[in-house]
Amino acid sequence: MTLIVENESAATAEAVEVLMERLPASKVARLLSSWQMGRADYLKLREELFADETVESLYDAASQPGR
Repeated sequence: MTLIVENESAATAEAVEVLMERLPASKVARLLSSWQMGRADYLKLREELFADETVESLYDAASQPGR
């Protein structure tokens, strides 16, 4: 039997996808920044997390309780 172990970035990418389904991007970004202080490229992460967002869509998301 062969066991294939994903690298850390692949596992993190999958986890981020799951989190993005359940949480707003702002909460995911805060969580990731607390996990990887000093290790992650925040600018790259920010571009990935907010690629389809606008200031208006982020404001709307922040203004809606429970989202």
